[in-house]
Amino acid sequence: MRILVLGAGGTGGYFGGRLAQSGADVTFLVRPARAAQLEARGLQIRSPLGDADFPVAHVTADALPALAQANPFDMVLLSCKAYDLDSSMDAIAPAVGENTWVLPILNGLRHYAPLDERFGARRVVGGLCFISAMKGADGEVRHLGQPASITFGERVEPIDSRRTAEFAALCAQASIDHVRSLRIAREQWTKFTFLATLAAATCLMRAPVGRIVAAQGGDAFVRALYAECLAVAQAQGEPIDAQAQQTALGTLTAPGSPLKASMLRDLEAGQAVEAMQIVGDMFLRARAAGMEAAALAAAWVHLQAYEAGRTAT
Repeated sequence: MRILVLGAGGTGGYFGGRLAQSGADVTFLVRPARAAQLEARGLQIRSPLGDADFPVAHVTADALPALAQANPFDMVLLSCKAYDLDSSMDAIAPAVGENTWVLPILNGLRHYAPLDERFGARRVVGGLCFISAMKGADGEVRHLGQPASITFGERVEPIDSRRTAEFAALCAQASIDHVRSLRIAREQWTKFTFLATLAAATCLMRAPVGRIVAAQGGDAFVRALYAECLAVAQAQGEPIDAQAQQTALGTLTAPGSPLKASMLRDLEAGQAVEAMQIVGDMFLRARAAGMEAAALAAAWVHLQAYEAGRTAT
């Protein structure tokens, strides 16, 4: 299986790097400056699961069409911020041939409609990941913490496909924690409800989980917020099972926890955030289902105000 990975930053660099390290046929689509770094130092991974330094194949946008025509790609791993989706689709388009499939591991669910429209639903597999990773100051991929897993599965028939089975085998070969799901929508909604709650709570309160739940009324607020997200999943026909709810609440209300959404880290740095793609989308789905969703509404107003202030400066 020949794989193109968009970018060599935190998420794409980690998962694509581990695949390449294990011997998989992986090429990174990168900008010229990143290509120069990879030429000089190779891909550098710094992780609790093991550091690595090794050369990787890479290509820039101007050379991608000729490369894809000469040696077509079987799969594109799409890892980008959700607000960069349009430019990312343009970037990978020359590599998406008749038999190429795309695996997006973006946050949220809003990206599937434009991906389906651009490339066709049969080419777009469902995916998500759990990882905290970033590109360091010297271009190294910094994996923060232990979790590093990827979940994927077909959204249309055949659900038990050969291509996802082949990719699962590559993940196993690379020792990547992975789930090949035959019910990917369930996995997506389980993460979406958790992530929307975490992002809404920590961004609205500008604090990690531990400080929020230590405040008077904080634990109840987080639980109410999660309940709103669960109700949206129920309305969308993907109720979250009791065990998954218990696990999520244990994390969302853990005393003393330093956990905060990556969206809050971006917000604290004055950067663009995936506000519409996560909190806004969940709120709009709640309203479409006739729910008031007061906690989500407060978080969504806060994020809109932040984005308006950021673009005004």
